[in-house]
Amino acid sequence: MSAPDFPISGPRGGNDGAQRWRNRSRMIRTLRLALPIGIGLIFLGLAGAIAYNTFASAPAPAVDSDEPIRLMNPRFVGRDEKGRAFVLTAVSAIRDTKDYQRVALDRPSLVLDEGSPDEMRIGSQSGTYHEGERKLDLTGGVRLSGVRATFKTEGSQFDTKTGELAGSGAIQGVGSLGEITAKSYAIYGKGDRMVFKGGVHGRLGKK
Repeated sequence: MSAPDFPISGPRGGNDGAQRWRNRSRMIRTLRLALPIGIGLIFLGLAGAIAYNTFASAPAPAVDSDEPIRLMNPRFVGRDEKGRAFVLTAVSAIRDTKDYQRVALDRPSLVLDEGSPDEMRIGSQSGTYHEGERKLDLTGGVRLSGVRATFKTEGSQFDTKTGELAGSGAIQGVGSLGEITAKSYAIYGKGDRMVFKGGVHGRLGKK
């Protein structure tokens, strides 16, 4: 009798198993290397994102404190000791960097009792408003106009607390008694009382 004709696959099957084991071993080694590398890349990405957000959200650099504060078309509103309202405006204003209460004004204009029968206006080319003292220094072509008087001078100081206007420079204009010129003056109560000193010259007549 001849032996059964069956295929002999023992050694061949053993080779396939060994090959599969070697492939699995290489894959495990690859995963052991790739996994730490992937985790490291993830951490690097998170760190980069945190750093970017930190710098992106950082506050803008502070403005130089020595830079003057400029205001366009400023408007200051208040009342004097007698309750009379005043409005101070200008083309522009610059706060002094060394004295915050001191404001330089370009073409200031002050109005007392705006819209009332006793309205009075004072304007000039330039001025300085001292907020703490509530005093307004006017220089260059100062002009005062109201129902009781109209005057021109080169320099004046107006006290917004008391409503008094005074100056040591020459003044000329027309009041309730007529034309007058002087070297110094003081005007109280929107022209209710006026005091002139130094080289006073006047001409009586109707305003």
